[in-house]
Amino acid sequence: MTASASASGDIPAEDAPPTGALYSFGTPWPEFNEGISYTDTFRCTGATTTLVEFYSTSYKSSAPLPGWIKRIRNGQITVDGEVATDPDMILREGSKLVYHRLPWQEPFAPHLLDVLYEDDDMIALNKPSGLQVLPKGLFQQRTVLAQLQLKDWKMPSSFCSKRKYVQSHPVPVHRLGRGTSGLLLCAKTKLAKAQLAAYFAEGATNAGKSRDETDFCKSRKILKFYRALVTGILENDEVMITQPIGLVRYPGVAEGLYAACSSGKPAMSKVCVLERLENHNQTLIQVEIHSGRPHQIRIHLSYIGHPLVDDPLYGIGGQPKFDEPEPTSTADSFAYDGLTHFLALVRGYERPLQPVPGDYDQNHSSSATNPTDSRGTARYS
Repeated sequence: MTASASASGDIPAEDAPPTGALYSFGTPWPEFNEGISYTDTFRCTGATTTLVEFYSTSYKSSAPLPGWIKRIRNGQITVDGEVATDPDMILREGSKLVYHRLPWQEPFAPHLLDVLYEDDDMIALNKPSGLQVLPKGLFQQRTVLAQLQLKDWKMPSSFCSKRKYVQSHPVPVHRLGRGTSGLLLCAKTKLAKAQLAAYFAEGATNAGKSRDETDFCKSRKILKFYRALVTGILENDEVMITQPIGLVRYPGVAEGLYAACSSGKPAMSKVCVLERLENHNQTLIQVEIHSGRPHQIRIHLSYIGHPLVDDPLYGIGGQPKFDEPEPTSTADSFAYDGLTHFLALVRGYERPLQPVPGDYDQNHSSSATNPTDSRGTARYS
């Protein structure tokens, strides 16, 4: 694809894409998103259950009891299609419950995406730091996926005969953390999505089987490189980290937090020193990850005693930092759902005092190597 950004109509001519990009696209975010709905089917456990009992016990991490009472009285919950405003309403077996979270203003996120490569099967984007790939938490609309869905993709006429195999819009086949910038691959066809996903999964599978680096690298079809600035001076020029990563309990994160865990899944990272910044007690490194566990780079670097500079979440040993927050005593000590106090919201409740997975330092987040970036090149074999 050789069309310039100004000719494509995606962005104004004065906002031409950076050197190395084919073109840029992106739709500015609306002030508020559309809200989100969560659906449940009530299953009776024998005892009589009220509407507020169901939500306050099933979703304790979303809001305390007063918060759920307020949401019910606001008319944000329907039962079998009817708005329910009585918290003490008795639920019946099989009832369909829908909680409608009010629209909110999501935190700032960039909206422009640079296309570095495109063919009939896939595109490669330069994901900017601060933009989430898929919806989660506060970011339900301001995501890479949303921009891919908003763009009008022109599919080649050759696709007409195999239309059933073509995505209506490209979809990401892997993830980069919100704070991480770099190359993001997206598939245009179902076949490309399946094949690329298999290539990424291959690295994670082999990470638990092989420790022979030479044989392992030869068998891989996608190699992933990142650059990061870490605390302290690494003594060895190369370090191979094989610490497993698994879930541990953590306040404010209902499903748990990924951390260094002996019972976790295999993970492998190769760290190479690029520059030792003695005056700042920091080291610039390149990390090649042979698997793709959540927060793998942050966890592995902190595990060896060199966490990312200003990482608010992970400390020495690959464990989350944790200071017991002071308890609150008032019944109304939670943020309102919807438009009010949106900056304090995480999944509809008051943001915990502890750092959470989405937190990062914009100036020191890791960066996936970009083929047009002077810092390095991505390799595919």
